[in-house]
Amino acid sequence: MFAPALPLLAPFILILGAVVLQARRGLSPRFAAHLAETAALGALAVAIAALAGLIVVGPGDSVLLGAAGVGFSARLDAVSVTMVLLVAFIGWVVVRYARTYLQGEAGQTRFMIWLLGTLAAVLLLVQSGNLVQFVAAWVVTSLCLHKLLLFYPGRVAAQRAVRKKYLTARTGDVALIGAALMLIWGYGTTQISDILSAARLGQGGYWAIGAALLLALAAVLKSAQFPTHGWLTEVMEAPTPVSALLHAGVVNAGGFLLIRFADVMLLSPLILAVLVMIGGFTALFGGLVMLTQPTVKASLAWSTVGQMGFMILQCGLALFPLALLHVVAHSLYKTHAFLSSGGAVERVAAIRRPGPVAVPDLGAVARAFGLAIAIFGVVYFASGFLFGFASKSPQGAALGAILIFGVAYLLAQGMADAAPRALTRRTAVLSLGATISYVALQRTAEWMTAGVLPAPPAPGALEWALILLALFSFGMVALAQATLPLWSHHPAAQGVRIHLSNGLYINAIEDRLLRGWAIPKSIPKGGLK
Repeated sequence: MFAPALPLLAPFILILGAVVLQARRGLSPRFAAHLAETAALGALAVAIAALAGLIVVGPGDSVLLGAAGVGFSARLDAVSVTMVLLVAFIGWVVVRYARTYLQGEAGQTRFMIWLLGTLAAVLLLVQSGNLVQFVAAWVVTSLCLHKLLLFYPGRVAAQRAVRKKYLTARTGDVALIGAALMLIWGYGTTQISDILSAARLGQGGYWAIGAALLLALAAVLKSAQFPTHGWLTEVMEAPTPVSALLHAGVVNAGGFLLIRFADVMLLSPLILAVLVMIGGFTALFGGLVMLTQPTVKASLAWSTVGQMGFMILQCGLALFPLALLHVVAHSLYKTHAFLSSGGAVERVAAIRRPGPVAVPDLGAVARAFGLAIAIFGVVYFASGFLFGFASKSPQGAALGAILIFGVAYLLAQGMADAAPRALTRRTAVLSLGATISYVALQRTAEWMTAGVLPAPPAPGALEWALILLALFSFGMVALAQATLPLWSHHPAAQGVRIHLSNGLYINAIEDRLLRGWAIPKSIPKGGLK
């Protein structure tokens, strides 16, 4: 049918734009930038049309070129259409921003070529109907991004960081290729829809479990999980549009991989438990280090590490609809954060005198946590009465309970000693609104992906232990953050801050192991052409 194949037109429009720019290198940079933006806008229009096709025609698979198992094919469902819309929209925003940001740069046309190529590869990835296209798009995305990260090839720091990223990415590629071969061997097909249907019935045997292990490894490496996160926090030498594209788009491919093959991942609860531990620790680690960074871009980079950890945690808890929602929310937020980072610095620099520091005492913190628990309890039970308690999983409730800690920290600021009553009221209203929004978005994501993504199974003893450990860990961090003014002056706290600001020196250890301080000989002194 035509409708399922419609999303494939989006990457081909971008590829056509890149080919025209490459063939006509004599075009003025201004005209080349406008041509790139037109191609990105065309891809966005196709993505919107694909959404309409899903609503009118319904989900399905379609082949545009080649055979079903190895050609270009599209899988049209709620997951793929959501991702195609997201990538096309963010791609258009980044291309439009780069048109002004790189105005006057000597390599502006070259930048646009590789930017369109990267976006096309990501679009092919998120709508892949077969494993061959999926793996190929995964690898090409990384290779195109490599060119963008070395837009300023003469910068030594960029060469070191990209070398680390290159080695990590190639290891992930090998893991994904191995997983694809195991899936083909275990299910006898390259069609992703057939594999997922069989996995939903419990088929696949040891080949499926082996594939799940390699899929998890590929996702961990792609999404910069501890201790392989170093490359993501160091690739800051590229232009801001590249940082926005990487942190808001490409790094989410690890989470998308687990979401796309959710039925396969459910065949191995032990692997999911490992993902919970890795993702949970990375979320806490990235969040703590983020608070100690002195620069905006470094802080945003560590924020991405923490957010990716939280997304892997969601996948480990089998909350795949919520992980998809997290991908969308994080991508939109991080795009805006990176593209507006310069303005944020200017606004902070314009502040002549900072306001008073709110210092909540232990009583205010206790009241804040109690009020946060009450707010979440009321909203949770209200949603249960409206939609039924049977549809709410313990994993989803536990993840929502983690929201309590963020709400409690917010309320603690409003209940601090010098906080005016107006601030207290505003934080209470904001906390209530955030809780209601979370529950509403959670229900919406589950409704939109019903029948496409599996519901989480009942947790066993190991899962319950991990859930309780996660709640305790996030709770202690929230408590420490809420009471920060009470203990941050202690000399021991200052020492911990120094260690955290250096990421516990994991990057330095990785550099030593990979000899990352040596400039790669493969990169000429004059840079890449």
